[in-house]
Amino acid sequence: MFKVIQRSVGPASLSLLTFKVYASPKKDSPHKASVKVNELSLYSIPEGQSKYVEEPRTQLEESISHLRHYCEPYTNWCQEMYSQTKPKMQNLVQWGLDSYEYLQNAPPGFFPRLGVIGFAGIIGLLLARGSKIKKLVYPPGFMGLAASLYYPQQAIVFVQVSGEKLYDWGLRGYIVIEDLWKENFQKPGNVKSSPGNK
Repeated sequence: MFKVIQRSVGPASLSLLTFKVYASPKKDSPHKASVKVNELSLYSIPEGQSKYVEEPRTQLEESISHLRHYCEPYTNWCQEMYSQTKPKMQNLVQWGLDSYEYLQNAPPGFFPRLGVIGFAGIIGLLLARGSKIKKLVYPPGFMGLAASLYYPQQAIVFVQVSGEKLYDWGLRGYIVIEDLWKENFQKPGNVKSSPGNK
């Protein structure tokens, strides 16, 4: 058994050894003259200066160039609109995915509450027949009332934020109306003299 292992390991171990081999020229061979790189035909430098000559444009290339220059403002506008709407669309898609995930793992009692809120909106739509203002006010009002019964904390926060925004809008409207009033009715030429001033 020992002899078999020794014979199989021996040639394998020789293949792992490395040897350096040095070559020397023969003493009898004549010495050849070396050739320079520029003397080789492959590396020969062409005589004369090369010059770039642009080929004339074809009719198709001219038409495409005019079309590109004509469409450039529109493509720039489309790129700007895309760069502006891309984050909004990504947020909308993320909101949709989050909503889908929430609806897949909805808390118990969520869907019955959602049904009651939707039914309240339908009742508001039925009661608002005949008037466009009622159609705008009644369904959201009834839905908000039903939602506030189930989610009172969120309703309080919503009312506070909405109240602040409505107050801000009202204040801005008051300032605009006051400025218009001063510009149109408080000018010195527009003030009518009362009989007591004579």
